[in-house]
Amino acid sequence: MSFEDFTKVDLRVGTILEVRDFPKAHQPAYQLTIDFGPFGIKKTSAQITSRYRKEELLHKQIVAVLNFPKKQIANFISECLVLGAVEGKDVILLSPELPVKNGTSIT
Repeated sequence: MSFEDFTKVDLRVGTILEVRDFPKAHQPAYQLTIDFGPFGIKKTSAQITSRYRKEELLHKQIVAVLNFPKKQIANFISECLVLGAVEGKDVILLSPELPVKNGTSIT
């Protein structure tokens, strides 16, 4: 893998606007609606129910990949991939230390 390969991945900061339960997912998950500023509002699902309550996710800034293909999960289309560190079965979301504009690039 080269640095050029890494630069092809579009990593951006977004703010979670809405969190819903996702009962049709095979593993416990939430459906997230995320604002990426000039890149629009996108939806995704995330298996983060063991670590996060819905209320604490609202308005949280996260990091996601925006340019992977859309993926169908049960009856839901995921439009981005939220990033996190995996500890056992827990996923700890990656987020900026300080607030930044939605859509800010990660380099």
